[in-house]
Amino acid sequence: MFGVGGAGGSGGTGGTTGGAGGAGGNSGLLIGRGGIGGSGGDAVNAGGVGGAGGNSGLLIGHGGIGGSGGNAVVAGGAGGAGGDGRGLFGSGGAGGTGGAGGGIAGGGRGGAGGRAALIGDGGNGGAGGGGFALAAPPGNGGDGGDAVLIGNGGNGGNPGVSASKAKGLPGTGGAGGLLLGLPGS
Repeated sequence: MFGVGGAGGSGGTGGTTGGAGGAGGNSGLLIGRGGIGGSGGDAVNAGGVGGAGGNSGLLIGHGGIGGSGGNAVVAGGAGGAGGDGRGLFGSGGAGGTGGAGGGIAGGGRGGAGGRAALIGDGGNGGAGGGGFALAAPPGNGGDGGDAVLIGNGGNGGNPGVSASKAKGLPGTGGAGGLLLGLPGS
C-alpha cells in the first residue's frame, strides 16, 4: 500500500554486449515513489540499455529515474525511460543518461522522461551519451514526458558532448497539461 519501489540491478559488464539494467520496482499501491532503474553494463561493442524507472502509486507519488546506459568502445547504450506518475498527484521520473561510445555509432540516446500523473509535471529527458573518439558522434537527448491535466511538460534532454565535430540533437519537450500547463522546452 505504501512505500518506495526497489532499485533495479545493474547489467553485467564485459564481453561483446553489456547486460541490460533491471527495471526499478513499482511503488506501494497507493502512495510512494517508483524505484530507480539499474545501469546498463559496460562492454566492447555495445553498452547495455539502462533499466526503466518504476511507476508511482495510484494516489500520490513520483515515477522513478531511468538507469544510465552502459559505456562501450563502439556504441554506448541508451538510457532507461523514467517511470510514470500514474496516480492523482505526482511527476514523471527523469530519463537516464546515455552511455558513452567511441565508434561511429557514438554515444547512446538519453532515456525519455516519464508521463505525469493527472496533476504533476512530466519527467525531463535524459542527456545523450558522450563520444570519446574523433569518429564518435554524441548521443541525442531523450524526449521530455507529457503532463496530463495540470502541469508542465518535461524538458528534452541535452545532447552529449563529443570529441568529434558532430553535434547531437536535443530531445523534444513534453506536452503541457490539457487544462493548465506549458510544454517542455
